[in-house]
Parts: sequence; C-alpha cells; structure tokens
Amino acid sequence: MSTISVVVPCYNEAAVLDLFYERITAVAAGMPVDFEFLFIDDGSRDGTLQVIKRLREKDTRVRYVSFSRNFGKESGIFAGLENATGDYVAVMDADLQDPPELLPEMYAALTQEDFDCARTRRVDRKGEPPIRSAFARLFYRLINRISKAEIVDGARDFQLMKRKVVDAVLAMGEYNRFSKGIFGWVGYRTKWMEFENVERAAGETKWNFWSLMLYAIDGIIAFSTAPLVISSLLGMLLCLLAFVMILVIIIRTLVFGDPTSGWPSLVCILLMVSGIQLLCIGILGQYLSKTYLETKRRPLYLIREAELKERSVH
Repeated sequence: MSTISVVVPCYNEAAVLDLFYERITAVAAGMPVDFEFLFIDDGSRDGTLQVIKRLREKDTRVRYVSFSRNFGKESGIFAGLENATGDYVAVMDADLQDPPELLPEMYAALTQEDFDCARTRRVDRKGEPPIRSAFARLFYRLINRISKAEIVDGARDFQLMKRKVVDAVLAMGEYNRFSKGIFGWVGYRTKWMEFENVERAAGETKWNFWSLMLYAIDGIIAFSTAPLVISSLLGMLLCLLAFVMILVIIIRTLVFGDPTSGWPSLVCILLMVSGIQLLCIGILGQYLSKTYLETKRRPLYLIREAELKERSVH
C-alpha cells in the first residue's frame, strides 16, 4: 500500500496541534493509503515539542524533527521534504487554515487524473487587514510579470506531490529559499484546487506586515533580475537627463547670462539623484548579500533531536 507523508512545519503551535491531529487522522481513516505524520518543530518556545511527543506515544505514525533553534518556515518545509518517506508528500500548516478534508480529492487527482501535484489557493482574503491584502495582490501581479516562475495569486503551501516532484524540489539546494517560487519553477502537471479563506483554529499568526514584506523581497530577488535591470535603466535615464540639462544650462547662460540662479531646484535634483543612487546600490547589495550567503554553504537547519523512519529505496 502507498504511503502519504504529511509534513507539518510548527513554530509555537502547541495550542492547535491536538485539534490538527484529530482532523488529519479523521481524514486519514477514510483513505485507502497509509499515512506518516511528520512534524517539524522549528525551535518552538512553547510546549509544541511536548505535544508532538505525546501524540507520538499514542500513534506510531507520528514522527518529528526538532531544530536547534528557529530557522524559519522555509527550512522547516525543506527538512520535512528531505525526511519524508512516503510515495506521496503533503505539506500543510498546523493552524487548520489548510483544510485536511481536501486531501482525498488531491490524492484522487494524482492517482486517477495523472497529475503530478495538487496545489491549493485561497479565493478570498476574508479576515485579513485591507492594506495587507492589497499589498499581497500587488506582489503576485509584480512577481508574475518579472519572473518566469508561475506563482498563482492566493497560492498556499498546502499541496500533495508525487515523489518525483519532491526530488526535483530537493535538488534545488539553494540556501535562500522561496518555496512558492520553487514549486512553480519545477513545473510538472499541477491541478489547482480553490477554497475560501479559513481563520486559524487556535493560537496566533507568526507573520506580520514587515515579515511578509521581507519575504516578498526575498521572493523577487530569488526569481528575478528585473530590479537590476531597472536600476541600470534608471542610471541611463539620469545620464541622458543630465546631458540634456547641461545643454539647457549652456544655452541659457549664453542667451540670458544668468548662470547662478535656480540653486533650490539644483538642491532638489541632487537629493533625487543621490536617492536613486542609494536605491540602486541597495538593490545591488541585496543580490550581493544573497550570493554571499550562498557561498558560505551553511546547512539549512540543525537537528536537536528527531524520531524518524528510515526511507526505503525504490
């Protein structure tokens, strides 16, 4: 019988894990496939690991990896994919914003419709602050214009993949990871499933506006060089504008003999140009910093303790 590994990145999710376990096991009981529940404790500071160990005591299908510190959700997803043993691998959040009840339909898409991956997206953003929703939609429009990776608006990390898709994602061993872009970049036949936004079952979100903004910047840098092109175009545009202004000043001086007037506008121009220069240097610095981190070749995560099943080789 085939096995589905359910990868669940967790950071301070003690309040919701019991509810998640009840829902996911109820779904698993009605499916003709074995299950493995792989929880990734991302350096939680509450009782997340203790809850996982308690679940492990009553259900041997529960396994876990506990990081030495908080490495972030991207590292959690990678660790889950790397240690999953199933023929199919699902990734989902513990907060129940990803409905486990979609798993049977996702499994059918892979086994009966010959899709390689079943992914999900939210069709609305009910419950989110309007400004956050507006910036999210703007990000998806922007990234799809400047990147070759297909990133669907409202896409969630919640998905079910065949083993070959998992292996393709793991082959992209980059340090600076943006999973939504990676999953879109590897391609394969994907079926998209839509659902309405669901509030967290318990606990608090770990994402705020600033962290989401930084995450969006990481995504743009990871999958597009358009910001570098834009900075180059700005440089050429300013050079052209400077040349035109030099001609204007020369002609004005020869005709009117007043070369010293207009210093306030000159100050404004200097501030604008210096600001654009700093912006372009900052863009270049972002790409350089990512390259610097890649060359260090640090591990994506460190394990403090784990309870895992050895993966068989097919």
